[in-house]
Amino acid sequence: MADRYDVCVIGSANLDLVATTSHLPQPGETVLGRGYAEHPGGKGLNQAVSASRSGARTAFVGALGSDPAGARLRAVLTNEMIDATAVTLVEAPTGRALIIVDDAGENSIVVIPGANATVSTVVELPSASVVLAQLEIPIDAVVAALTNARSVGSTVILNPAPAAPLPPELLAVCDVLVPNQHELVQLGGVRSMLEAGCGAVVATLGSAGADVHTAAGTTRVAAFDVDVVDTTGAGDAFCGALAARLAANDDLLEAVRWATAAGALATTVRGAVPAQPTANAIKALLRRA
Repeated sequence: MADRYDVCVIGSANLDLVATTSHLPQPGETVLGRGYAEHPGGKGLNQAVSASRSGARTAFVGALGSDPAGARLRAVLTNEMIDATAVTLVEAPTGRALIIVDDAGENSIVVIPGANATVSTVVELPSASVVLAQLEIPIDAVVAALTNARSVGSTVILNPAPAAPLPPELLAVCDVLVPNQHELVQLGGVRSMLEAGCGAVVATLGSAGADVHTAAGTTRVAAFDVDVVDTTGAGDAFCGALAARLAANDDLLEAVRWATAAGALATTVRGAVPAQPTANAIKALLRRA
């Protein structure tokens, strides 16, 4: 294990089971699928891959089952040059996500936590400049990890997805909170998040870009025009890329612009991990903009 990483991600790792169809089914409706694929995923794993592909020396903390899916996901970490020393193997099955993607690239997702539910509050995080977490693992583990990270001087980023009530002590240690527009409403809005102690709220807006909210005001970062194929993993691409650029000492607006380009590129490829763009691809899109 390296002495200090640029980014440490604590979070989920899933095998994504993806069906494509013309439209997302309504309650009680059956639709015929057009295709099926299995991809590595999970918000934590996606974000770790995104950070690594953006050039950050990255470590991942999570849990995998002692099953073929777990072995497949561990191989992804190795292939992406992500340190997996702090990944634990457990008897529970590796997490799964059931994903439906329609012709417009929109998706509907059901996550079965499996091994992710066993991530412990006592896990020791690798030392890192930036620590990034989400909410597909027990929230007590997230609170403990981010509180500890903040206490040792790491920059703390939380992607509050899927949306859930956030303890005040968690909000108080967040340097950057990254919800999408729906999660932000569920959490009570920008003002309440800033008043609770968040240093900044970066709201991702899909095709509209992102809004950066701080005590000084709000700045819109414009979106990039791309041909959308599948939005799965786009928010994770954004978060991992943002963490990488903050670890590289970009200011927040510079980091958000890079992250917005990463999120846009992720929508042009099917599958969450396969979609995570490289630093060279992000630079090319920034040059074209």
